[in-house]
Amino acid sequence: MSAAALASLPVHSSRPDGAALAVQLRAAGIGKRRILHDITLALPRGRWTAVVGPNGAGKSTLLRVLAGLLPCDGQVQLLGRALDEWSTRERARQLAWLGQQEGGGEDLRAWDIVMLGRLPHRAWLAAPTAQDQAVVAAALRDTRAWDLRERRLGELSGGERQRVLLARLLAVQAPVMLMDEPLAHLDPPHQADWLATVRALVAGGRCVVSVLHELNMALQADDIVIIRAGRVLHHGGADQPDTHRALQQAFDGRVAIRQVGRDWVALPRQTAEETIHAD
Repeated sequence: MSAAALASLPVHSSRPDGAALAVQLRAAGIGKRRILHDITLALPRGRWTAVVGPNGAGKSTLLRVLAGLLPCDGQVQLLGRALDEWSTRERARQLAWLGQQEGGGEDLRAWDIVMLGRLPHRAWLAAPTAQDQAVVAAALRDTRAWDLRERRLGELSGGERQRVLLARLLAVQAPVMLMDEPLAHLDPPHQADWLATVRALVAGGRCVVSVLHELNMALQADDIVIIRAGRVLHHGGADQPDTHRALQQAFDGRVAIRQVGRDWVALPRQTAEETIHAD
């Protein structure tokens, strides 16, 4: 698809008023390499937004900009205030982050890793409170990682490790949660657990933003942001026809969006065509 055709795809963005996260940037990148270009987004409270796009589109870069982990030529607002106006401690209470393949703390017990999520809520060098202990226990149970609590992070499998890191994010109890490929290494039952957790979070008013490669899971979200070549091609409801058309175009027509029961699914184009012919 040509750059002109990509630029002509419909773009939807709500006003930033009252948004949990809002960004207006002209450019962002790593070193001298520009990855993102001319992006305006407003992400509301009480909704789950999935960020999708082809490999190398800039999805993770966008999430790192939203988290304040990468500088940008522009501004990010968190809960109505510029990100750089928040103190480090305040921001850590309001915005929780889960990155890709996070390292460090290999010798720490899973319990201690999750307890790190409570640091923004504690005084310097203060011992964990009874509330901290209760929150950590609940987070471990929510991610079905309770039985791992005494094991060291470096001893865990990829899926077990991911569940512990998800529990750490939950323990922050932040109103805004950013997750970069949270389903990495998770088997289907644990992916279903994650989906139920996210839905509970947004039902409680939180803003959840996740970068996903699993289009079928992304189609379960409230909203989808589609990134290609460092630009937002579309931002709209996950169940909307315009969003489905934009998804198909963003992946060069190699996927087709079909309805199965009440759900929307993404299928390889050939498989979708074979299904239609079989019907």
